[in-house]
Amino acid sequence: MKKNRNSGSLKAWLYLLPAIFFLGAFMVYPLIDVFVYSFEEGYNSASQTYYGVGSYNYSYVLHDPYFLQAVKNTFLLVIITVPLSTGIALLISVGLHSIIPLRNLFQTVYFLPYVTNTLAVGLVFMILFKKTAYSDGFVNLLISWFGGSSVDFIDGPYWAKMFVLCFYTIWVVMPFKILILTSALSSVNQEYYNAARVDGTSKFRTFRKITLPMISPMIFYLVITGFIGAFKAYSDAVALFGTDLNAAEMNTIVGYVYDMLYGDSGGYPSYASAAAIILFAIVLTITCINLLASNKKVHY
Repeated sequence: MKKNRNSGSLKAWLYLLPAIFFLGAFMVYPLIDVFVYSFEEGYNSASQTYYGVGSYNYSYVLHDPYFLQAVKNTFLLVIITVPLSTGIALLISVGLHSIIPLRNLFQTVYFLPYVTNTLAVGLVFMILFKKTAYSDGFVNLLISWFGGSSVDFIDGPYWAKMFVLCFYTIWVVMPFKILILTSALSSVNQEYYNAARVDGTSKFRTFRKITLPMISPMIFYLVITGFIGAFKAYSDAVALFGTDLNAAEMNTIVGYVYDMLYGDSGGYPSYASAAAIILFAIVLTITCINLLASNKKVHY
């Protein structure tokens, strides 16, 4: 018996070996490498040399106004888009679940933006919101119909640009969340709803006491992945405001890391590594907080 158990354990490790190898080579090793780079001051990637070891890279990044602006933009994006996109997706999913005829058609329509190229969607949004010499944009046309004044959403005030970025981000992530939540709603045992209907329970109480607890694991999954995805946002901002995000005051932490490596101010891998480790620490902290909160709120 013991020999068979050891043999089974060995087979399991052999099956896991390719995955462990790839995870170690492409995730663990790069993370350790970046952590080491973040403490090497004045690292030169061409000559593979540096002149000291210390925390100067972190000090520089944390005092860099461009990085602080990127942190502000990223946190605003996370705080606004994750709750809103999850809440709206939940409402749409409940509505879709209650519509029997044409349910599959509506699901397909809502899922289309997810399979569309991100930059293509960003171009459409830029056309809708951007003011040009010939037009103020379709959105400003709608605003003027209601008696409002036109706003330059792409090159104008900060709040307008942040509004467009949040709107765009919610639009892009919504289809995936609707698909997941619609599938979760379909998996809820109908006997619970039948029992609630027999007891005369209101729809709102049924939703709060049965639906939400039963699909809470999927909601938690979407919140976690939403936080991680929003913290890694970069292409969304590029699609709307171009590659010079610092000039537009719309850079993100990932964009700052990219600029330090390849942008006009590029060639500073030590600063980029320090910023990447700070981002990793932020995401890890928030993920751990969510995991702790899920122990009380999520029903498995």
